[in-house]
Amino acid sequence: MGVDMFDYKLVEALAMVSREGSFDKAAKALYITQSAVSQRVKLLEESMGQVLIARTTPPRMTVAGRKLLKHYLQVKRLEDDLTEEIGNPATGGFASLAVGINADSLAIWVLEAIHPFLLEEQVLMEIRVEDQEQTHRLLKDGEVIGCISSQEHPMQGCQIEYLGHMTYRMFAAPGFVAQWFPDGFTVENVCKAPALIFDRKDDLHHKYLHQVLGEVPTTLPAHYLPSVEKYCDFITLGHAYGMLPDQQSTPLLHTNQIVDLSPDSHISVKLYWHCWRLKSRLLEKFTQQLTSRAKTLLRCSG
Repeated sequence: MGVDMFDYKLVEALAMVSREGSFDKAAKALYITQSAVSQRVKLLEESMGQVLIARTTPPRMTVAGRKLLKHYLQVKRLEDDLTEEIGNPATGGFASLAVGINADSLAIWVLEAIHPFLLEEQVLMEIRVEDQEQTHRLLKDGEVIGCISSQEHPMQGCQIEYLGHMTYRMFAAPGFVAQWFPDGFTVENVCKAPALIFDRKDDLHHKYLHQVLGEVPTTLPAHYLPSVEKYCDFITLGHAYGMLPDQQSTPLLHTNQIVDLSPDSHISVKLYWHCWRLKSRLLEKFTQQLTSRAKTLLRCSG
């Protein structure tokens, strides 16, 4: 479909409902009434001849809606670049980039990698945080323009570049080890000891157990804590055992705050940058700075 076939005010309303998570918040972001947002989405659906967003709580994009949203964000990115090239003084605002990043990367190295870019460019970042195996879905659904993912195969229309890897090992506080693992890291002890897992989408803990013990016990008592910083504190305070990347664990090991439960075992998670293949100066610069800095930071930390 050609660009002229869309009324982009209508598409913008759809995009805002998806971004904000409700028609009411979309209305506030667009400075119009909620009924006006609903009317615009309805008109767009009528022109397309199909439902674009399910009226659930929160609203959920349909397959057609996600495809349209992806198209809109790509056009918006190119329009922002064109406006910058022309130098239109009427806009004078910030460009925007929506990216998907896994929590560990965001907490440990991403900000340092993109710091120079943020100083040099007038850009607002919308960072969506998901597990490294889930960020790819955000890109596929058109919700972000690029993502850091453990997926090693590019999607159609996207480019991919290897960033480096993060190595994870299993740790617990010394007192916790004495209480729950007195005779080592065994299946029997794992069935009793409280584990710590980031969230219910995170399967790194299960992968490690399968690798080290050969099985994942059906009985696995676990806390869930989706905060990188508090996750680490939870382990050092002796409440549970869990996976930590080398970047976090190394200084704690040196001060004897944690113990490696299986020193000969680890899991390395390879990270890749995926982004749309667009002729966008801003996206290309972000990609170049992120990938070059990531390779240095991850190599040094590794």
